[in-house]
Amino acid sequence: MKKLLILGGGTAGTIMANKMRKDLPREDWEITIVDQFKTHYYQPGFLFIPFGMYKEKDVVKPKGDFFPVGAKVVYSEVDQIDPDKNQVVLKDGVALKYDFLIIATGTKTAPDETPGLMGPLWYNQIFDFYTIEGAVALANFFKTWQGGHLVINIADLPYKCPVAPLEFTFFADAFFAERGLRDKVKISYVTPLSGAFTKPRASQMLGGLLEDKNIEVIPDFYMEKVDNENKKIISYDEQEVPFDCMVSIPVNMGDQMIERSGMGDDLNFVPTNKNTLQHESFDNIFVIGDATNLPTSKAGSVAHFEADILHENLLAAIENRPFTGSFDGHANCYIETGYGKGTLIDFNYDTEPLPGSFPFPGLGPFGLLKESRMNHYGKLLFRWIYWHVLLKGKEMPIDSAMTMAGKKL
Repeated sequence: MKKLLILGGGTAGTIMANKMRKDLPREDWEITIVDQFKTHYYQPGFLFIPFGMYKEKDVVKPKGDFFPVGAKVVYSEVDQIDPDKNQVVLKDGVALKYDFLIIATGTKTAPDETPGLMGPLWYNQIFDFYTIEGAVALANFFKTWQGGHLVINIADLPYKCPVAPLEFTFFADAFFAERGLRDKVKISYVTPLSGAFTKPRASQMLGGLLEDKNIEVIPDFYMEKVDNENKKIISYDEQEVPFDCMVSIPVNMGDQMIERSGMGDDLNFVPTNKNTLQHESFDNIFVIGDATNLPTSKAGSVAHFEADILHENLLAAIENRPFTGSFDGHANCYIETGYGKGTLIDFNYDTEPLPGSFPFPGLGPFGLLKESRMNHYGKLLFRWIYWHVLLKGKEMPIDSAMTMAGKKL
């Protein structure tokens, strides 16, 4: 019996397990998923927790609920991949053989990479919202905080869900305004980027929203360290920003197992062909989601679009025929802007976010680079879609390749 091994049971790994189980004959193919954790988190929901909009129970479900029937599941930490022997070695020494391997090990925050970030103020006056622990701790802090200088800082690039820090900033503005505290809270958005976002037109639109909301933008700030005693962050070029509360987007890194396997770059992301999603060095290894080093967003929508391409190309590899799928870097992100409104961006490797309507030209119902309540509802609706459609590998009414239909040049 042939073996398909999937490392990682998060968004990307779960989608691929479901897609491949439908197409690979059970009498011929064994599908095994390896993950050390049994809990699946709806990570876009972490954003809502600090502001009391979601509770922990709203973003947590057992991973096993979403794996396909008939797939083997091994809950274990991986020690390393041995691609020359076509095997994965677990922490307990057990070796799992494979004919094809999918690496879907994602990315995680590494606050210990920045000196002082995990000092005495960590989870007291310095928080993250990219983990469930950080989001809950920040929610508790905001319940009694009476104001001061709130700093949202992005430590380095790349990081998961590039629009999430902006969404947090917009939510914070509305949250404190609704509680009559906005005049007591100075909000600063401190970023290594030269503007609000990586793409020019989106950066201009989002930067305008920050300005309208009286949010200070401090660009080109590469944080070197955190001074806990004096409550300030310091950049490599010796800029200093004081804070009373800091929300950090720490350095993001791939799984340490990738480093132990000698298969990643400096941040443990896996060198991946940007179009085929095949490993750059091993023909029977494919990579998907946040684990890749691709020049596109590390976001759930990207994993979803990649899954369609990887499904197509993995079947081609199994059948020993040329690849027919090509990933174009498609990313699609709803952006909460506060006060029950949101905007939407849709882009790929070559095309920046443009204004227009989505997904139906001229009809929408969602507006690109435009604030609307409908875009906010789209973001809220996505949680149901995520649990019931996306993870199960079902078809979505959005093409994996970006289309120019409905966009205005």
